[in-house]
Amino acid sequence: MKNDASFSSTTTLHQVAQAAGVSPATVSRFLNGTAKVSDDKRKALERVIEELNYKPNRLAQSLKMGSTRTIGVLTQSLESGYFNRAMVGIEDAVKASGYALLIMSGHWHADEEAERVELLIARRVDGVAILTGNLSDSQILGFSKRVPIVAFGRQVAGERVLGFSLDNYRGACEAIEFLINQGHRRIAMITGPEDHEDARARLAGYRDTLARHKIELDPNLVVPGDFQESGGLLAVNGLLASNQRFTAIFASNDLTAYGARLALYRRSIRVPDDISIIGFDDLHSSMYTTPPLTTVRQPLYEVGMNIGHRMLDMLGHPQPPMDMPALSLVVRESVRRL
Repeated sequence: MKNDASFSSTTTLHQVAQAAGVSPATVSRFLNGTAKVSDDKRKALERVIEELNYKPNRLAQSLKMGSTRTIGVLTQSLESGYFNRAMVGIEDAVKASGYALLIMSGHWHADEEAERVELLIARRVDGVAILTGNLSDSQILGFSKRVPIVAFGRQVAGERVLGFSLDNYRGACEAIEFLINQGHRRIAMITGPEDHEDARARLAGYRDTLARHKIELDPNLVVPGDFQESGGLLAVNGLLASNQRFTAIFASNDLTAYGARLALYRRSIRVPDDISIIGFDDLHSSMYTTPPLTTVRQPLYEVGMNIGHRMLDMLGHPQPPMDMPALSLVVRESVRRL
């Protein structure tokens, strides 16, 4: 039998069944993965489907099965390499199971995030993955009564919700420990948003590590940021305008470090000769900055894979356990020894 492109566009399930010598019900169950057929019938069905270029009506299948085979993803910025890398991991984790992603951005606003989750639920996604954000635990638990949820960047648990995070505190401790071992004592920090769990953990790691080394914390060296390049730029401009003395900057994430680096460049302050910088995340671009950025690596792809696997578990598709790599310091060229 030859593949006829003009015929394939109108091929029906009944025609596939007739060509394969089975009933339409058998074809339907075969496509849904619920039919047990012999090897001969399976090969015949696969051959006919390929030759006729048969494309099943996924919408009709979804309505019949009560599943859209879609997973909603709430991210915070479609422009961010941080979230993009995690989304690649989610996609790779679920694609073999036939699920597709429906992605929306909350832009770091709790009201907008809640609205986006409502939109995803209204579109009948089978589950929702939430990549950090400002939704409260109680809001997430409320949404989980309507759809299974996996949330990254928070510790929350319920009957249909699973939350997990990485050890941001330990990562920050390692970053500050490295700077101290390189001889730095006057270390400025550009924080993240006050209401963000990861930002609070990184600030705590900074403070506690200084204390362990009996280095007095200068509150003038702790300046607010927002996890964005612009926040890093403004923070360093403020530090320099106030004539604070420091030899290193701990940026709460890599995007903040990029902005900080630009502020120093505009003042003809050299990195690392005059000021050292260390970031957090290890975005792909960080190995190509000038100089390449020393930073704390978050295993973002593996985070996405873990989110995808846990979501499949909750949707009735058991996945093998996955070991999450720990945060680790990546030493490049943006820190010098004093």
